[in-house]
Order: sequence, then C-alpha cells, then structure tokens
Amino acid sequence: MEVKRRTQADRTAATRAALIAAARPLFADRGYADVSTPELAGAAGVTRGALYHQFGDKQGLFLGVVNAVEADVTARLAASVSASGASDPASALHAAVEAWLDACEDPEVRRVLLVDAPSVLGWEALRDVALDHGLSLTEALLQAAIDAGQIVPQPTRPLAHVLIGALDEAALYIEGGGKRSETAAVLHSLLDGLLSAPR
Repeated sequence: MEVKRRTQADRTAATRAALIAAARPLFADRGYADVSTPELAGAAGVTRGALYHQFGDKQGLFLGVVNAVEADVTARLAASVSASGASDPASALHAAVEAWLDACEDPEVRRVLLVDAPSVLGWEALRDVALDHGLSLTEALLQAAIDAGQIVPQPTRPLAHVLIGALDEAALYIEGGGKRSETAAVLHSLLDGLLSAPR
C-alpha cells in the first residue's frame, strides 16, 4: 500500500493550524501580553523558529487567531440568523444584532476581539479583519431588505460599513460596562429607522 507523502504546503498549513489552535485558548484565558512565544510554540508542539517562520512574530500569530475567531463569529451569526425563524429580511437583521451581542458574551470573543485586538493590532487593522469576515454577510442581509422594499434602495457597501461600525462600537461599549439591554435597544432603534418607509 502506497503512503501519500505530505507536501510542503500541507506541512505549512498543518503547522499554522496547530499554532492557531494552541494560541486561541492561551490568548483567551490570559491575554496577549501574558503569553510568551516559548509557551505558544510548546503548546503547539513546534519550535519557536517554526512560529517565527509561519507568522513573523507573536503579533502575527495573534492576527491569525483574530482572523480565526472572526471567521467563527461570522459563521455563528449566519447560523443564528438562519435558525431564528425570521420571516423577512428586517427580522433577520434584528436577529443578527442579537446574535452579535450574544457572541460578544463569549469569553474568547471578549478577550481576543474586544479587549486585546484593538491595542495589539490597532483599530484600522482590526476593522479590516472584521470587514473581511462580516462584510459579505451584512451586505447580503441589507440587499435582501432593499429587494423586499424594507430599506430605501442605496449602495450596500457604505451602508454595511456604517452598520458594522455601530455593532463594533456597541460591543466595546458593553465591554466597558454599558448595559446590554440599553445598547441593544439603541441598535434595534437604529435598525428600525433604517427600515422605515422611504422619505
């Protein structure tokens, strides 16, 4: 029986995946500053050299973790909206707001995305990650509402950027001690204004 040899690309992908999988719980539990590169490499079963080769440095690995967490959050939002039983695009948008706020209660999401990522990566880089993952879902929901006559026809790209900005700021506000119920009410009110009859 012939054993298929792994290619260099396979080995690279496996090493990157192992490092990200090992780093996620460490960063989520203790935060970026309190996790060392030797610990990260050891948890992944690789050398520090392999970590540096794959990601450049600890910040590069953290960016990989942020992308992985964002991808998971986007998948969870899509699944939540699908499972919500929303009967129309407007209801789906409201369900997405609640799903986002639910996701932000996850300790990994709170620590990695809301606490550490803005300071470690900077706001612009973090925004780019969020847009890479959530932009298409947000645009699709908005376009569906436009197609259904629930939102005035307009370009969905800038509208999605503005809505994502509001959702991110709401999550940061709650993380800083703001009340979820009040913040959710404000978000739903903003959506209701967007979904109102044409001016």
